Amino acid sequence: MKKLLLATAAILTIPHIASAGDSTSLDGLPPVFSPRPYSPYAERAFPEHVYFGDTHVHTGLSGDAGGGGTRLMPRDAYRFARGEEVTSNTGQQVKLRTPFDFYMITDHSDGMGAITDMIAGTPNILADPDGKKFHEGFSAGGQQAQEAATELVRQFSQGELSEALNYQPGNPAYKRVWDGIIQAAEEFNDPGHFTTFIAYEWTSLEKGNNLHRNVIFRDGPERAGQIVPYTTTPPLGSPDPKDLWKWLENYEAATGGDVTAIPHNGNLSNGMMFALQDDFNGGAAYDADYAQQRNKWERLYEATQIKGDGEAHPMLSPDDEFADFETWDWANLDASEAKTPEMLPGEYVRSGLQRGFQLENTLGINPFKFGLVGASDTHTGLSTPDNDNFFGKFTAYEPSEHRANHLSKRNEALDIEYHSWRYITGGLTAVWATANTRGAIFDAMERREVYSTTGPRIRVRFFGGWDFTADDANRRDLAVVGYTKGVPMGADLHPSTSQAPSFLVYALRDPQGANLDRVQIVKGWLDADGSPREQVYDVAWSDNRVPGSDGKLPAVGNTVDLSVPYWTNTIGAAELGTVWQDPDFDPSLQAFYYARVIEIPTPRWTAYDAVKFNLTLPEKIPLTVQERAYSSPIWFNPEP
Repeated sequence: MKKLLLATAAILTIPHIASAGDSTSLDGLPPVFSPRPYSPYAERAFPEHVYFGDTHVHTGLSGDAGGGGTRLMPRDAYRFARGEEVTSNTGQQVKLRTPFDFYMITDHSDGMGAITDMIAGTPNILADPDGKKFHEGFSAGGQQAQEAATELVRQFSQGELSEALNYQPGNPAYKRVWDGIIQAAEEFNDPGHFTTFIAYEWTSLEKGNNLHRNVIFRDGPERAGQIVPYTTTPPLGSPDPKDLWKWLENYEAATGGDVTAIPHNGNLSNGMMFALQDDFNGGAAYDADYAQQRNKWERLYEATQIKGDGEAHPMLSPDDEFADFETWDWANLDASEAKTPEMLPGEYVRSGLQRGFQLENTLGINPFKFGLVGASDTHTGLSTPDNDNFFGKFTAYEPSEHRANHLSKRNEALDIEYHSWRYITGGLTAVWATANTRGAIFDAMERREVYSTTGPRIRVRFFGGWDFTADDANRRDLAVVGYTKGVPMGADLHPSTSQAPSFLVYALRDPQGANLDRVQIVKGWLDADGSPREQVYDVAWSDNRVPGSDGKLPAVGNTVDLSVPYWTNTIGAAELGTVWQDPDFDPSLQAFYYARVIEIPTPRWTAYDAVKFNLTLPEKIPLTVQERAYSSPIWFNPEP
């Protein structure tokens, strides 16, 4: 059974009653009977704190990281994440602006430990001809090491690695590395201050399409140590997500533990992430069991990370002027197949949520009912979400005068190429939890009371209900109002009257970051004929702007000075909030709602590089960005 925290209105309104036999208080006054204690902070059962973390981090234990020059290992990554200064893979000193509250190292399960043995040149590696070549290439460094890493990834993805090089479960080295990952997580887990999770990445790359999942354990070594990770390599592993879900089920049954999986990078799946059919079985129709299993095991989705943002796409949302944000839409992960417009609806958050409704109408269960998280997917062991402190995805893209316009990948036959300037700083996962512990954070993730940011530590509250009033947006005890009158992000809203639901939304800027431009609520639904529909509503904004005749809100402006670079908070607002009621509500139709919070323009990491290294960059490279946050949805479900 999943361990879900229930923060209900009933818990919030238990009367405060004097103990039996008390007829007077200590000062001779009669006891006070009230629905709540006088202190508004006493007897709270709901999550009061938001914690920020990274759910997707690779160290030198991952083949594509270690092969590319990453030498930072899990303990180095943990030290950095909790706020210590470390030396990067390229010898540069680096430290975070603000330490993380929680952290998940997710090294690849396939080949776990092989890369470190290749670099060290262990006897079993040197005895294999390819192993010896890889060792010599990595030892040479520079271009030879990069070529060796590229060839290693190619052989792995094509299933060409020899048994001696492709470490899998059953190999003693594999178990040794997994035990070391668990031990490092235990060493650095400091409940209440800095929480670490045992985790790994299951790296399915079906025909070059990214179907990766991060597997996150609620458990410590007493349970997670009983197993080794699941891989994608037959016969012990499989690239089919359905087989991963069976493994998760077996893990819980065998250990009594708790585990979940987070898919990521649908924008590089060429339509497979939110496909309407089972592409692993010749395009067969999904069945109810598929929908039930995915709904159970994949309650979250990685909406943004270093390899592009995945919330929306301008071709799918042509009326949304903020849909084209850090878009990666030219190919799949290994650039083996060009992107086509037909693939896009199977790749993005908004269309994926709509497709969930479509499948629910035929299967009875919504397989794409997910909350939103953000992460880095760094392969340097360094999660650096701030634009003025960005250390890239791979060691080759750590700060240097060459990285901004470095050619990252090319397929000449398909005329596909992209450069390193397209990488973004990576996102954060924000969790509303009762404590900074494994159990509390994991439980919040399972109930989807989480949200994603593209880097800043924006605080977002989002509640849906039937009884919110305009005055509620002015309350400082916002959580009490939200949980008492409604449900939080990630929850279901069931009909109580025929009136339209109302939503209480509040956002506070990153204390060290930029002011806020606006708060929007994104609604998605299916028409009566089953066609997907969406609408983006501006619900709160700064600077007393007035929407134009087209209903669009004017741009907030731009204070960025690229010569420094810097910006000023002379525009925008430190906080924004409101109560909004859906003006287009149809009680007969399912709908989802989520909040999108957008900052004023700030310098992008490319602008900082241009100044630090005195570069003149091509005009196509963006130098400013409007960072943002996405809440998990609230789903409205009509009466059957």
